[in-house]
Amino acid sequence: MLCAPLFRDGVNSMKNRQKIRPWTYSLPALILIGIIVVFPILYTGYISLTNMNLYHWDDYHIIGLENFARALTKVDSGFLGALATTILWTVLNMVIQVVLAFFIALGLNVKGLKLSRFYKTLLMFPWAMPAYISILLWRVGMYNTEFGFLNKVLAALGFEKMNFLSENVPAFISCMVLNLWMALPFMIMMMDSALQSVDKSYYESAKLDGAGFWKQTWYITVPAIRPILIPSVIMTTFTTFKQFDIVYLLTMQKGSLSGATLQTIITYAHQNAFVSNNYGLSSAVSIVIFGFIILFSLFTNRGVKEEA
Repeated sequence: MLCAPLFRDGVNSMKNRQKIRPWTYSLPALILIGIIVVFPILYTGYISLTNMNLYHWDDYHIIGLENFARALTKVDSGFLGALATTILWTVLNMVIQVVLAFFIALGLNVKGLKLSRFYKTLLMFPWAMPAYISILLWRVGMYNTEFGFLNKVLAALGFEKMNFLSENVPAFISCMVLNLWMALPFMIMMMDSALQSVDKSYYESAKLDGAGFWKQTWYITVPAIRPILIPSVIMTTFTTFKQFDIVYLLTMQKGSLSGATLQTIITYAHQNAFVSNNYGLSSAVSIVIFGFIILFSLFTNRGVKEEA
C-alpha cells in the first residue's frame, strides 16, 4: 500500500524535473538576451523619461512624458518632418524596388537568354560590397561636383554642373538611387528564385487558352510567387525604414556636410544623441521608433498568417 504514494511522488518529481530542464538549458541564452537586448531597451525607456543631456549628465531627473510630447506634438521639433520623410522614403523605395526587381527577374528568365548566369552574378556585386565603401564611392565617384561621373556627363552634354547633395529634393533622389542600386540585387535574387519555382505547364495551358503576357503575369506569375516573396519584402521594408548609413554618409557626415537638411527618424535620433547631446529626447524618439516597428511586425505577421 505504501508503494503507490511513493510511485506517484517519483512520477511527479520526474515531471517537475522535465519541466525545469528546458529552462535550465536555455538559461545562459536567456541571460545573454536579457543583457544585450532587454536591458538596453528598458534603460532607453528610462532615459526617455528624464532630462538627461550634456548639461544634466549627473543631476538629471524624471520629467515624465515631456520628451514624447515634444517629439510628437511640436512641429518645430523636427521629428514629424523626419517621420514623413521616412515614410515617403520607405514607400517609394519599396514600390520601385519590387516593380524593377520583378521585371528584371522576368527578363533574366526569358527562355533562350544567353549568359543569364553571368548577368545574375554581376548583379550581386552591389549587394555583396560593404555598404560603407559603396556609399563613399558613390559620393566621390558619382555625385562629386568637380570629379563625379554624373557631372562629367552633364558637362560633356553642355549642361551646368550640379551639386546633387546640396538641397533636400536632389539629395533625397540621390540617396534613393544609391539605395536601389545596393538593395535591388537581393530582391532580384529572391524574385528569380520564386520565378523558377513556378510550374511552366501553367503558362503552356494559358497560351493554349489565348492568354497574353500580361494576363499570364497577373493571373499566374504574381499569385504563384506571392507567398515566397512576402517574407523578403517585409524584411527589406524593415531595413529600408531604419536606413541610416546612406543618408548620413552622403549628406550629414561630420566634416563633410553637403548642405542638405534631409532627416529620417534614425538620423534625427542620432543627431539628438551625438550632436545635440539631448539623450532624453533621443531616447524618446528611439522608443517611438521601436513602437512603430513592433506595430508593423504585428500587422505583417497577421498578414502572413492570413496569406498562409
